[in-house]
Amino acid sequence: MNRIVLASIAAFGYATAFAAPVTYVLDPKHTYPSFAADHLNGLSVWRGKFTETSGKVVYDKDAKTGSIDVAVNLSSVDFGNAKLDEHAKSAELFDVAKYPTATYVGKFTKWNGDKPTEAEGTFTLHGVSKPLTLKIDSFLCKPNPMTKKEVCGADANASFDRSDYGVTFGQAYGFQMWVKLEIQVEGSPAT
Repeated sequence: MNRIVLASIAAFGYATAFAAPVTYVLDPKHTYPSFAADHLNGLSVWRGKFTETSGKVVYDKDAKTGSIDVAVNLSSVDFGNAKLDEHAKSAELFDVAKYPTATYVGKFTKWNGDKPTEAEGTFTLHGVSKPLTLKIDSFLCKPNPMTKKEVCGADANASFDRSDYGVTFGQAYGFQMWVKLEIQVEGSPAT
């Protein structure tokens, strides 16, 4: 009888040792993609962020798999300058009336232990979809000390040429077309 009990406990322990994938819903109050872009071929660098982001991350630390599915509301662009924000929303730049969102859909592809360090996926901006690799500089899951619930957070970055997406305003004036993304993100398990 003791052998049966011990075998049952061992089997239960073995079965629970392998966690299933967990889906984390992004917290819009703690998720802000920010960006830097050239102004007048090196005169200065303009920086801004987007204040409305939604999506989810699926994370399986044991299987070392996961995915990202994020949408950014381009109307939420914030340079800290209302006139520039309105220009960014216009047809000359994001054309939010026609292309209201930017999306990223990808999978974790590189790992350091149980933490992802890179994701490869497809970035869609201005109606154009192209491959984009995100470098994940930090990734951590732990209990939130205030809510006592598990949260995961990450800091990621990427660079791209905005003219590849048809966003070419300023090119005729000598603006460089590079954009650097810095993304802070937090999420909680879906309920």
